[in-house]
Amino acid sequence: MTEAEAGIAPTGTRDVPVALHVPRPDRPARIAVQVKPQHASYAELRAAVVAAEEAGADVVLGWDHFFPLSGDPDGAHLEAWSLLAAFAEVTERVELGVLVSSTGYRNPQLLADMARTVDHISARDGGPGRVVLGIGAGWFERDYEEYGYEFGTAPDRLRRLRADLPLIRDRWSKLNPPPTRAIPVLIGGGGEQVTLRIVAEHADIWHGFGDAETIAHKHAVLDDWCRRIGRDPADIERSAGVSPKPGRYAEDLDDYAGHAEALHVVGTRLFTVGLEAETGWDLGPIRELVAWRDEVNARTVGAAG
Repeated sequence: MTEAEAGIAPTGTRDVPVALHVPRPDRPARIAVQVKPQHASYAELRAAVVAAEEAGADVVLGWDHFFPLSGDPDGAHLEAWSLLAAFAEVTERVELGVLVSSTGYRNPQLLADMARTVDHISARDGGPGRVVLGIGAGWFERDYEEYGYEFGTAPDRLRRLRADLPLIRDRWSKLNPPPTRAIPVLIGGGGEQVTLRIVAEHADIWHGFGDAETIAHKHAVLDDWCRRIGRDPADIERSAGVSPKPGRYAEDLDDYAGHAEALHVVGTRLFTVGLEAETGWDLGPIRELVAWRDEVNARTVGAAG
């Protein structure tokens, strides 16, 4: 897919030399847990979210799909934003979001209002809310077709994403009551010619998947886009999925902390791990990553302070 196909003026090649992204020195490592809303009852999902918070997670995420992504494709599944409102009631500390909402499912101004409402539900004792708006162009065609949304082409969906983001921020400025804080915007996706330019323009957090080498390259491309538009690359927190599965993200690693450490070296600071019924709600990887987080923050952020 080219920039021209997505309605964005071409800017030449994307042959960006890899240089390590340099986060702000006070940006700590954080652990996010994606509780997958499939093949489980609401009671199980609620218990999983509470357990993730108790295990020390910093962020709890869902996903915005209407059908399972693994296992029985017609198995049990629950809707993202309804769950997020409930999770806001049963948690006290963690930030909450969806990894990620598709712009094709909802009017952007309605989505802004939904996020603002859950932001208020999540606030405690007069403090700020805890919502992160995760958003992306969407990719799972069945979601669109069965619910009556137009799937279109990847360039169509990227154009919609780019157009929707200013509308969301504008609606936040008009709502009464307004959000309790400037709601962070997380954008997922790794397209180098279009998606990462949109990230540079609009995101507070970027999320991607891959081994450390792949993520380092994406960081370099995103940093380059930030410089082209006059934005400090350190303003955008970098997030990535963590998995030790051989042949997928970390062929040379056999542990979650090992993959996280490699990603941390190249500038990632938010590390996402899955939690699901299909693996028996195994909290072991979360505990491993939380222990690693505390150790790495003591030797990096603590030293910088």
